[in-house]
Formats: sequence, C-alpha cells, structure tokens
Amino acid sequence: MKQDKQRPPIGGVLFDMDGTLVDAFGPIIYALNRTLASFGKPEMDDTAVRRHTGRGESSITTLFGDDRQEAIRRYLEFHDERLFDLAPMPGAEALLGRLKSLALPVAVVTSKSQSRAELQLAHLGWQHYFGTIIGMQDGRRQKPDPHTLEMACTELGIVPAEALMIGDGTADMQAARNAGMRAVGLTGHFTAEELQAAGAEHCFSNLGEIDAWLSATWLNEPTH
Repeated sequence: MKQDKQRPPIGGVLFDMDGTLVDAFGPIIYALNRTLASFGKPEMDDTAVRRHTGRGESSITTLFGDDRQEAIRRYLEFHDERLFDLAPMPGAEALLGRLKSLALPVAVVTSKSQSRAELQLAHLGWQHYFGTIIGMQDGRRQKPDPHTLEMACTELGIVPAEALMIGDGTADMQAARNAGMRAVGLTGHFTAEELQAAGAEHCFSNLGEIDAWLSATWLNEPTH
C-alpha cells in the first residue's frame, strides 16, 4: 500500500493509553468492583469493565447516579492501591521507538487523570517518547468530545487533519472523527465493525500490525 496522495501526510500520532499502549486495566477493574461492592451493587466482569471504559462519556462513574462524587472518591482511593499494576501492550515500545527515531511527534490522550497518567508512564520510563501527555483535569472534556485530541494537536504543533489517532475504544474513534482526523482501531474489547462504525478507517488486532501498516503506507519504509 502506498500513501494516499489526496490526504496530507501523517504529521503526528496520538495514542489512547489504557488498552492501547498499556495494559493498565488491573487497577481499573479492581477499583471499580471494590467501589460497586461498597455501594451494594453487583460487580462487573473484566470484559464488561473494559467495554464500559472504552465508551468514554459512558464511563464507570455514571453507574452511581446521585452518588457519583462519593463513588469517584472511593474509586480513586482503590485505584491508587494498585496504581503500578500495569504492563506494556505487546509491540508498544517497538512502535514508540520507531516513531521517535523518525522524529514524528507523538502524544498520549487519555481519560485517566493527568497526574495518574504521568505517574504510570514515568513508572515505565516512557516520558521521552511523548511530546505531550493529555489526561483529564478540570476544564477538559472527555472523549468522544474531541477537546483533548485538539489540545494534543496544538501541543504537538500540528493540525488535526495531519494527525492519526490510535485507540481501542469506540470513544477514541468517535473523538477522532469529531476532530476531523483519521483513526485506526485496535480490536479486542470492541469488534472491527464496532470501531469502524465509530469512525475507524482501519482496524488491526495488535500494535505490530499497526507498525507494519504505518511503515508500508505512511512512513515510506519497508515492512518488517
């Protein structure tokens, strides 16, 4: 495959974090189920938590109605008990290293809080891969709103039409579409059909496949 001459070249890559670059669902699943139990609500299985989280604004905190603020407080306390229970997704560091070697601007855009995203990425020693890390804090709107993706583009010095968003949730794909950028989906918690309906142009089963596709299609490198 060759680069589409009707579209601008990729000027930067935006990554979702949980389920895309990092398997950090251990703390999320633990914290959500501890919080649900503390309110006398039934727990959710791993797949349900991952899919619920991947829908963005339909986030875990919406499960608690009028108790939302107290649920958030408890959730974060439980989450931080296992903050560093995480591991790189297969192929993540190789892809990040390739993009860094090409001096292509890279950002993380996550619905995790800013401070927790920074702490977890620092724990992995990955800060040097990113031109910016955009997490949630006061005044930022969560995916599928394009707000944080647009912020990342501004920080990287690119326009959305030049950006590629890579994520594993429907909210990632919707946010990219809403921002006017192309998007690639990682299947697993959502099917290719679900991700494409949300805005993905292509879907792959792992980051190694995305690395090969980028090399062949956009980065003018041979596949490996």
